[in-house]
Amino acid sequence: MAPTQPRIPNPAGTERNQVDTLPTRPFHIASNWLLWAHVEFAFWRHFLVNHLLLPIAAVLLTGLAACSTPEVPEQVERPANELYDEALQLAQGGAPDKAAPKFEEVERQHPYSDLAVRSQIMAAWAFYQSNDYLRAVASLERFIELNPADTLVEYALYLRALSYYEQIVNVERDAEMTLLALNALEDLLRRFPNGEYGRDAQLKADLARSHLAGKEMAVGRFYTERGYHAAALRRFENVLRDYQNTNQVPEALYRMVEVYLALGLVDEADRVGAVAVYNYSDSFWTKELLALAEDPSRELPKGMFRRAIESVAGLFDRE
Repeated sequence: MAPTQPRIPNPAGTERNQVDTLPTRPFHIASNWLLWAHVEFAFWRHFLVNHLLLPIAAVLLTGLAACSTPEVPEQVERPANELYDEALQLAQGGAPDKAAPKFEEVERQHPYSDLAVRSQIMAAWAFYQSNDYLRAVASLERFIELNPADTLVEYALYLRALSYYEQIVNVERDAEMTLLALNALEDLLRRFPNGEYGRDAQLKADLARSHLAGKEMAVGRFYTERGYHAAALRRFENVLRDYQNTNQVPEALYRMVEVYLALGLVDEADRVGAVAVYNYSDSFWTKELLALAEDPSRELPKGMFRRAIESVAGLFDRE
């Protein structure tokens, strides 16, 4: 016997004459429709992905791979002297950028030949002539490391220093390249003090130090103008300590006197001024210093800077 459906109560309180079964609920219809839609979507997704999108993607990727793969020229081994002569002709013909890889090819194909070592230094020279200083330095450092006793090491050290030196643009903005150049020049002078390139290296080292001292002075003046006297004083003292043979020293002494006077340290100003007068009497900044001492608005002691000269002279005499 089939189970009896539950009877729905009559709102009026009377019994209905027929048995009313439960009506179909709305979410049953919605569930069937969603199931059908899901099946349809899965079918079409499978069809599109497998029969349309995947073949198209495969064709596109194949085409891109064919376009992006560069054709690598076949490297044919050639005699070392032939490669070297070809590279040398390119360099002498005004094409050092094309000569550099040719020189490198000599070493690659014939690493134990007599021309391999010379090709290393020639490749670095070609990079330098092409203004490719980064690769020039890398080639030179490799040469120096692999051939520390070679007769061309002095030239390699000199060319490395030049590669840094040529990149000095504005030392007041960035002193890193100037420091690299100075270190490379000092390395050359230390290892070959009487070498072929010593005179030019010394001149360039002095100029590099002067540039660095100028940067310290620029920063010191900046601090002075804004009243940061302690910070300014440190910069000027750096010039006296690290760059004492540069042309920035007389101004550094003058600026130190200015700072000491601004701080009310008259005795310190007198001592520094005396050093300037004793050592740089003909300097423009020393003359400015003497004019500053005679400025009545400053109310400085008479004979300032000059009265300390004797003590300064005695100090130098004892040394």
